[in-house]
Amino acid sequence: MPCPDYPPVLGESRLLTDEELRASLECTLRDWDRKSDLWLFGYGSLIWNPGLPTVEASRSKVHGYHRGLYLWSRVNRGTPEQPGLVLALDRGGSCTGIAFRLAAVGSMPHLEALWRREMPMGSYRPAWLPCVLADGRRVDALAFVMRRDVPSYTGKLRDDVVKTVLRCASGRYGSTLDYVSRTVHALRESGMPDRALEALLARCREESRERETARQTGKVARQGSGQ
Repeated sequence: MPCPDYPPVLGESRLLTDEELRASLECTLRDWDRKSDLWLFGYGSLIWNPGLPTVEASRSKVHGYHRGLYLWSRVNRGTPEQPGLVLALDRGGSCTGIAFRLAAVGSMPHLEALWRREMPMGSYRPAWLPCVLADGRRVDALAFVMRRDVPSYTGKLRDDVVKTVLRCASGRYGSTLDYVSRTVHALRESGMPDRALEALLARCREESRERETARQTGKVARQGSGQ
């Protein structure tokens, strides 16, 4: 059954230019001395695919933000016609993840690649968040926080919309369903299960099984009636 609120009406969009990406990165790093190692807080695909060399990884937690499927993805996990969903940090609560330490020496090319991956449309606000590591250390870690002032911010979505996206959306890096499944698995493997995401995935899979059972039952019934 079609979902009346999907696909969303998001209007025109554009990719940031190389100059805009560079300016955003430089602004984020303006207080960095270029000598100290950097910390990066991963809460989604960065957990299982950081895409850059790190010298340390630790379970960690940030307060004041929580993880959720709050960003429409028209490139990486969806298309303009069928947007996907990706995770973002939004205000309130707390979030567990993996903090990665990136060596200062030779880090700029990797940070530039990270910016092209995470900031193609500028939907995130790069921020330095206080982060507590598993061993009690406290560091300021770079994280990508949701901007609520962009059209791609979803707000709170109904379950049927999310289920529709998980069923059909796919983009440059694969499907939304694959993205969520990998993140759920990585969080559980790291000893930090996200109960809400796991429950959402379980509901979607149960609905898919029910839909397939109904399809097979209808097929058998049609064959039995000679249609």
